[in-house]
Amino acid sequence: MSGPQRDLRVTLVQGDTRWHDPAGNRAYYADLALPHAGRTDLIVLPETFTSGFSNEALQRAEGMDGPSVAWMRELAAQCGAVVTGSLQCRVDDRVFNRMIWAQPDGGIEHYDKRHLFRMAGEHTRYAAGDAAITVSLHGWRIRPLVCYDLRFPVFVRNRFGMLEDGRFDYDLLIFVANWPAARRHAWRTLLQARAIENLSYCVGVNRAGEDGNGIAYSGDSAALDMLGQPLVECGAPAQVVDITLSASALVTHRERFPAHLDADAFECR
Repeated sequence: MSGPQRDLRVTLVQGDTRWHDPAGNRAYYADLALPHAGRTDLIVLPETFTSGFSNEALQRAEGMDGPSVAWMRELAAQCGAVVTGSLQCRVDDRVFNRMIWAQPDGGIEHYDKRHLFRMAGEHTRYAAGDAAITVSLHGWRIRPLVCYDLRFPVFVRNRFGMLEDGRFDYDLLIFVANWPAARRHAWRTLLQARAIENLSYCVGVNRAGEDGNGIAYSGDSAALDMLGQPLVECGAPAQVVDITLSASALVTHRERFPAHLDADAFECR
């Protein structure tokens, strides 16, 4: 069974996002990320890291040619690492909760959040994405997803043998979030479940602090192995943590415990 050939260094940036302050957040997150330049492959920022999770900020949503995407490109080049996180992105007359994948060479890929959080009215104000994506980094296949997507295992499901080389869809799941403290048990439990059932590493990066609506966030960012065991767990304060994901451990686990061979075949539309 093929798989990634080298380890992957990941930086989890659990920040206390400023409310409705894109310029302030860009400066804040740059200060957190830049000390890790040259010693990481991937920097993960929270969901809507330029504004906080706010429907009121939609009026100032930027396009792909706006300052925040340009900033992500610049930060990726400065750090020599991919930078990812979501922001409010306007496309014509629609706004997406868009997860940007900014590469050091200036390349950009993106994923639009598929599952919109109706309990906060997100589904009435944002446009929904229609498909998952898989990105590649140093031989790793990576699936970037956003917050509420975590609750939908069919959409997230890792399939084996669907690709020409017989590999899994992905080796690493990434969830970026503004997941409130009131539901922290669900966040922690579902991250574990998604790692276990998909025979994959799973990284979840949540925000810290309290937002402009008075909603508290407990952080709880984490990196989990294929057994759902935490490799690193963040507490509530804003913090930045580095973790190295072992390629050989992933391949060995999949060979020793090939549960995917008994999985049900299906297509998700």
